[in-house]
Amino acid sequence: MEFSSKLLERAVNEMSQLPGIGKRTALRLVLHMLKQPKEQIVALSQALQTMRNDIKFCKSCHNISDVELCEICSNPSRNEQIICVVEDVRDVMAIENTSSFKGLYHVLGGKISPMDGIGPHDLNIESLINKVKQGYIKELIFALSSTMEGDTTNFYIFKQIQNYNVVTSTIARGISVGDELEYADEITLGRSILNRIPFESTLKL
Repeated sequence: MEFSSKLLERAVNEMSQLPGIGKRTALRLVLHMLKQPKEQIVALSQALQTMRNDIKFCKSCHNISDVELCEICSNPSRNEQIICVVEDVRDVMAIENTSSFKGLYHVLGGKISPMDGIGPHDLNIESLINKVKQGYIKELIFALSSTMEGDTTNFYIFKQIQNYNVVTSTIARGISVGDELEYADEITLGRSILNRIPFESTLKL
């Protein structure tokens, strides 16, 4: 792709590094921005820079937050004894949109995947196990994607906590095997949370 401007080329190259954005789409977006008022582009740039510099991760659940303790963890109406274990913040948003879950979350930050060099110590698993050891947690809901990596992560956590007095369950298989949680429709996902099943029973499948 030939560019008449090095500035345009640089902007397109940076934009094309975003997931799902190819060079042609990046060019279309950059050209669109060129037509917008300068104030709008400056506001966008400042919003991105401020987000990158000032955003925090909740010290309890590792969800994205503006403060040390996110709004969900600090909400007194949430059930602190039930923890929903998810892969990333997009899954928190997906489940929250169902309005079917009133407990708290724990964001792992990924899934165990030896092929990608991701092990248990690369994820927020130790802090989850420490929560269970404190004895306040009554139930863990495994809400990871129905993939080999998701099932491996579920089983690893289960083995670490099986000697503690905590119920383990997993979302019902209304979510197709191999599907990512964030792409499930709200009704299916909501029913999967409400109709969760004991995790031990999935080990016999």
